Amino acid sequence: MSDAEDAEGVRPPLPPRPPRPFILHWAVDAAVAFLATAFLLWFVFGVPIGIVVTISALLGLAAAPFTSRAEAEGLARRERGSPPDEGPLG
Repeated sequence: MSDAEDAEGVRPPLPPRPPRPFILHWAVDAAVAFLATAFLLWFVFGVPIGIVVTISALLGLAAAPFTSRAEAEGLARRERGSPPDEGPLG
């Protein structure tokens, strides 16, 4: 039994919190896009790093609304006490 569990071994619910700002979603999504594309574009094809960064920023901007919405839906589900959706693997 860890410190976060009660006597029955059940963790208390997490406190509600607002979704993170859109700009944070954009920054994280852009970083992931950079890591995903840098090797192929920069190292393999020799695309200049400035273009790789620009492409990554645009990909992050395109993905941010989806990740922001997914976080908001997950937080709302958590606040209602609903179980999380089953992912594609389970």
